[in-house]
Amino acid sequence: MTTGVDDCDDPTTVDGDSAEFDNRFDVPLCGVDVDAETRCEHYHADRDVIAIKFPCCGVYHPCFECHETLADHEPERWSLGRFDEPAVLCGVCGERLTVAAYLDADHACPSCSAEFNPGCALHAHLYFDAA
Repeated sequence: MTTGVDDCDDPTTVDGDSAEFDNRFDVPLCGVDVDAETRCEHYHADRDVIAIKFPCCGVYHPCFECHETLADHEPERWSLGRFDEPAVLCGVCGERLTVAAYLDADHACPSCSAEFNPGCALHAHLYFDAA
């Protein structure tokens, strides 16, 4: 059985407010039924092992549906000018990748070689501008 934070209260961290985050991770992470490698209720295949930091709130979510379910605001995408900032968490090793590094990683973590789901590319436009 998986566990995870099902209610992030107001997951806004930009201005220093606290929220209920999943304390298994070294970053503020919130999602629906999250397992130890960041799989969630919505995406839980073997290779669904990333979480993406949303620039609107600074909180990592396993997917856009988790953000939609738990956040009290509209999502923002990473602008092209910010692709050099850490924004993607490998749920296997905890490495934080920049947007550029994630998009160039060929569906595998450059740190631990864990395979990422290539199907995530179908949703890149929800997270990244011009992706």
